[in-house]
Formats: sequence, structure tokens, C-alpha cells
Amino acid sequence: MKPSRFDVLTWGTRALLALGLAAALLAPARRAPAGPVGPLHEGSVLEARLLANGVGFLGPADLFAVPSPPPVAADTHRVYVANESSDMVSRVAFVPDRGAWVEGEIPVGVMPGDIDGAHGITVSPDGRHWYVTIAHGTPYGSVWQFHAGPDTLVGRSDLGRFPATMGVTPDGRMLLTANFNLHGDMVPSSVSVVFTPQMMEVAKVETCLMPHGSRVDASGSHQYSVCMHSDQLVELDLAALAVSARYLVTPGHEGSLGLEDEPGAVKHPGAAPSRGDEAPSQPGGAMGSAEHAGVSMDGAGTPASVSAAMPPAGAQPCSPTWVESGQAAYADRVVYVACNKNAEVLEVDVRDWEISRRFATGRAPYNLEATTDGRLLVATLKGEQAVAVIDLERGEEIARLSTSQPVTHGVVASPDGRYAFVTNEAVGAVPGTLDVFDLVALERVATVDLGFQSGGIDYWGGPPP
Repeated sequence: MKPSRFDVLTWGTRALLALGLAAALLAPARRAPAGPVGPLHEGSVLEARLLANGVGFLGPADLFAVPSPPPVAADTHRVYVANESSDMVSRVAFVPDRGAWVEGEIPVGVMPGDIDGAHGITVSPDGRHWYVTIAHGTPYGSVWQFHAGPDTLVGRSDLGRFPATMGVTPDGRMLLTANFNLHGDMVPSSVSVVFTPQMMEVAKVETCLMPHGSRVDASGSHQYSVCMHSDQLVELDLAALAVSARYLVTPGHEGSLGLEDEPGAVKHPGAAPSRGDEAPSQPGGAMGSAEHAGVSMDGAGTPASVSAAMPPAGAQPCSPTWVESGQAAYADRVVYVACNKNAEVLEVDVRDWEISRRFATGRAPYNLEATTDGRLLVATLKGEQAVAVIDLERGEEIARLSTSQPVTHGVVASPDGRYAFVTNEAVGAVPGTLDVFDLVALERVATVDLGFQSGGIDYWGGPPP
């Protein structure tokens, strides 16, 4: 039978595709220049693991052309927001005196019959990429890397159970994700370390029960996270890829911990761990409770090995949900910890390992953001439908501002410290929102509807020059 014109075109298309695939497979691999991969510490654990895995190739971002990003006006601010119950990331633009609007919506996830859970989001320091954690998993979650602006997928890496919040080193090459393990057994979880040029997980560092929040200091030498069910602040040494300090934040029981202690075991209040001190410790500690989207995680069914480290009955937990690095004069000197159950923010001196200040807040402080000049700290109040604005120079709250929807979640400030962008999850079938606050006028200046359960957020300054 004589082939039709359609059959001839189909065969021709197939032949062209086959030739293109063969050319791609036979093309010589492009290698990075000889020597260490990026500005790594000489002899660091990360460098050793990368070389052991044969990493020397350029990543997928270097092999494919990228569509042009959206234009950037001088007064345009942009943020990316993860909508956890929509499996969607929103890119939102804001222009002063014009308002805010959704520029784009990027679908994520792989399970057609279930919610994958786009939870945390962060933008690389150079503005070229953004990352989103896909939290729910089967059972393990993952992190996805996108080109910022074109919003095209570059790569993915599997992580631990319920990967949540992320921090990235100043050079953009290490991404550190707290594996929150929301639905798993009450056992210590971990922080995943991902080498971003290859999107390769190179380490899982065990930390504590339900780690959350992930921030890297200005020097790029340490990462900090908190433990909602261990009541701890944990420091990681990024050269060794190991825990270098633990600090208990339970009210009335604050103090440093031994590095190998069970979660919650306290040494003695006020003692500095000196990044490597493993002196004997005496029992004590805390078992807090975690909140996620309004769901209480009280410690029913806690294993005996963890219960043994709990403080006396009736002790009020901190239940920390976020840690924020100090900025400007406070950089590499202090971090701020949100005590969700004790309605306060702690300023912890990470040189002397002591609490330097306390700031009372409203109910359930959840996420924190320090402005780049180190002057203000903004705390979302998940239990009050509000944000608290704290003046760090004066040491007091200067404003309590209402948000447009309940379950106020994430916050990020513009680089100039003028605006704060705040996400609200909302409840049930009500879409989440993004609110924009003017931190000079101390008022809400814009609101835009997003997807369901809007949470993780980060600022994008536009494409690099």
C-alpha cells in the first residue's frame, strides 16, 4: 500500500528526532576546569564527597538555551510563593502605588492523584535559580531547581522525609534543607546538603526531632536550624558537614548541649559549647509541640528513649519554628529564634552561646525576617492573623499589623528594607494571599489572591545582568 503524505511526514519527523538524540548522546561531555569545584574549603568533606562521586561536569543549566526572562522595571519587586495545597508556585510582582499582581503560575509535583506539597522556596544569591521543596513524598520528598524568570525546570534531587525550609550558602553552591518529617515516627531527622551545580545530595546530617527553619550565616561557614520537638537550636559546620553546637531553648532550662546528647539533654544553663565541646552532660531538656497549617503535633506516642529526656511535667516548651541570621552589625554574631508556644523571639549570641535579648510577641510567632540593614525584625504571628514589627535598635515591638487572611505563614523583606511580603495560608477552600507591608509607613499597601495554602516565600531581584 502506498504510504500517505502524513505517514511520510511522521517517518521524517521520527528520523530527525532520532538523529538529534544520537548527536546529543555522541557529543563529548563538557568538563569544568581542572581543580576544586567552586570556592570550596580545601580538604572539606563536601569536596571529598564530590570528587569521590566523579563530579566534574557542568550542570544541565550550562547545556541548554534559556528563554528570555520577564523585563524588570527599576521600581518592580518580585517574589516567588509556594502554594502547598495547589502544587503551584506563584511569581508575584509589586510596584509601589500600582499594587501587586500574579505574573506567572508554575505547576510542580508528580503525583496526579494526590497533593505533592510545594512547601519551602528559596532563590539563589545570584538570582539565576530558585528552589522549591516537594514535601509530601512517597515517603521521601525532593527539591526542584528552576531557572528564575523563564521558570523552566533544571534539575531535581531526592531528599529526606518532608523536606521543608532551605538555606543557601553565599556562593550558591550548597543548599541545606531541613527534613521536617511531619508524618513520620518521632525519631531524630536530618538536614540534607545538596551540591546545586549537579543537584546532588552529598550528605544527610542527623540533627533532632522535627527540624525546621534553615539559615546560613553571612560568612557561609555555619548553618542553623531549630527542632520543634527537641526544643533545640542546632549549628552545622559546613566544612565538616557535622553538628558543631546545640543549644536548648526551653524557657527556664536554656543552655548548651553536648553534641552527642539525646535530643533534649541539657548540660547546664549558660555554658558555651565552644563548637566541639563534648563534656559530660546532666539530664534535662524538653519535648515541645509543632504546628503545621494549624495542626497541633503534641507528643502522643513518643518513644521511651525520647520521653526520658523530657523536662519535669508542666514545663512550658519553646517549640521553635524558625531561626533567622542576624544582619549587618549582627551578622555572624546572633541568630533569632521564634518560640511558637511561648510567644516570644529569642536573640541568641552564637559566639558566647547565651540569650542576649528576648522580645515578647503575639500568639504563635512562626517565621522571621531581618532587614538587610539589621534594623528591623518582622515576625509572622500564625495564631493572630498578624505580623509583629520589632525595632532591633530600640529593642521593642513598634507595630502589630493585621493580615488579609488567617494562618499567617511566611515573610521576606525587600533588599532595601522598605517592604515586607507576607503569605497567609487561609483556611479550607479559601485561597491563600500575599500581603505587602510598607515598613516605613507601617501599613498594608497591597494584597493579591494566590493558590491554596500559600506558605514558603523568597524575594527575587530580577535576572542578573
